[in-house]
Amino acid sequence: MSTAVETPRGPRTPPAGAAEAVRAARRQGRRRRVLVPSLLAASVFVLFAVYVLLGTYTFTIPDFFRILFGEQIPGASYILMESKLPRAVIGTLIGVGFGIAGAVFQTLLRNPLASPDIIGISYGASASAVCAIVLFGAAGTTVSVVALVGALVVALAIYLLSRRGGVAGYRLVLVGIGFAAVMQALVSYLLTRTDIRTASEALVWLNGSLNNSSWDRAAVLAAFLLVLLPAAAVLARSLRGLELGDDAAAGLGIRVETARLALIIVGVGLAAAATAAAGPVAFIAFLSGPIARRLMGGEGTLLTAGLVGACIVLAADFVGANLIPGVTLPVGVVTGALGAPFLLWLLVTSNRVGQGG
Repeated sequence: MSTAVETPRGPRTPPAGAAEAVRAARRQGRRRRVLVPSLLAASVFVLFAVYVLLGTYTFTIPDFFRILFGEQIPGASYILMESKLPRAVIGTLIGVGFGIAGAVFQTLLRNPLASPDIIGISYGASASAVCAIVLFGAAGTTVSVVALVGALVVALAIYLLSRRGGVAGYRLVLVGIGFAAVMQALVSYLLTRTDIRTASEALVWLNGSLNNSSWDRAAVLAAFLLVLLPAAAVLARSLRGLELGDDAAAGLGIRVETARLALIIVGVGLAAAATAAAGPVAFIAFLSGPIARRLMGGEGTLLTAGLVGACIVLAADFVGANLIPGVTLPVGVVTGALGAPFLLWLLVTSNRVGQGG
């Protein structure tokens, strides 16, 4: 009678082909993480150069550098240094700010609709700015400061009202949409109660425009970004953990509520600073994150979203300034025309796969 001898079984080794496929996927992911941001950064540089050098008033590259280093060319120096260059700088900075702010909210709340211009933060800035323009006759930097404060106050109210038992993504989105409706009603009421000239001034700001760009505004916006962008980079690891869910993030050693609050503060600060500089430019925050995620193969990074936002703003404002001869469309009009179909497409495809609602 023979006895079967059971041999010990070690860990099962994956097939060589599967291991090679995993290594190839990792290499492709690393290449994509380097290649996509590099190409986007190059696109921002090209669009910036096109924006400054071309258009209704064109500059040669030698003239550009001569003016940049202090030589005075009558007419051309003023157009470049006081109009085109500050406008391009602010366009780039607000694109980065809106893009990263949108990606922070959409990733943190795991909802593609959770961007600052959808959940009420931009509307808070708008309502505050219109109040300042209509009721107190404010203009220039004062409007920007009031818009910044209004966005922060509304964001704090949204956070506090949605915080019961911890901030849930759907609850914050719903509370934000409610605030957006109230703020929009307030803006409409104020515009109907003022004279045509004041209403026109308010509408220019509400559409989102770079027409009032100046070096002072660029300096203030750059100062905010110098503080907020490093903070966003530091918090990016926590954001990736929170994207997996609260339990998984806590298992990774992340202090969930502290990290969430810090990310909300950074996202609100970026959106508020960008809105204060150029008005509520529509759909930049909403578009940048999903586009960046598609370009990165579903992964997405804050850097990529910021670069996508800068590309959209520069391209949209250049088109708005040169599409119709003699007419300068605000950048918010062009981005709104781009963003509305994208919103409808996102809603349709999300519902189709059971993610909407």
